[in-house]
Amino acid sequence: MAHLHIMLGGVPIVTHAGAPEQSEAPIGGSSLLRMSDGSAVKQQHWQRASGSVSGNGLMPPGLDGLDYSVPLELRLTEVSNMVGAGPDFVLTSTPRPDKAPWAFYQLDDELWYRCACSFANGVVTVPPVAGAVLYQVAWMPVYSVFTDKPSKTQNTNHSWSITWEEA
Repeated sequence: MAHLHIMLGGVPIVTHAGAPEQSEAPIGGSSLLRMSDGSAVKQQHWQRASGSVSGNGLMPPGLDGLDYSVPLELRLTEVSNMVGAGPDFVLTSTPRPDKAPWAFYQLDDELWYRCACSFANGVVTVPPVAGAVLYQVAWMPVYSVFTDKPSKTQNTNHSWSITWEEA
C-alpha cells in the first residue's frame, strides 16, 4: 500500500517537509444554560472541526501556490475512531476517498482483532463476530477548510504551520 500523505488543496505534504504534527478540535455555536433549579441544558446550534498541522523538515511544505481565498480540501492522516456495540457506526466526518474505513473487534481477552467492514452513505457496518464484546471503526477524515498561507521559519531546517477551520 502506498504511503498516505496529508494533502491540502491537492498538494501532498511530502516526507522531507517533516513529520507532521496534527491536531483536531470541535468548534461550535453552543452554550450551557443554567435553569432556575441549577440544572444544565446545553444548547447546540452548529458544530464544525478545527485544528492545525505543523512540521519541521529539510524542505518547506510546498503550499505557497494555493488560493487561500476559497475552501480547500484537507486530507488528514490523523485517525478518528468510534467504539461501541455495533454493528452500525454513523461516522462523525467524511473518510478520505483514498483510504477506506477499517474495523476491529474485541474478545473477552481485551485484545483487538482486525475484521471486515463495509462503508456506504456515512455508515460503517461491521458484520457480527462470534464472541465479540465490542467493535471499533477507524478512518482518516477529509474536510473542506479555510486556512491561511503557512507561517514559516528557516534555520538549518524549515518549520511551518497552518491552522484550519472547517468551511
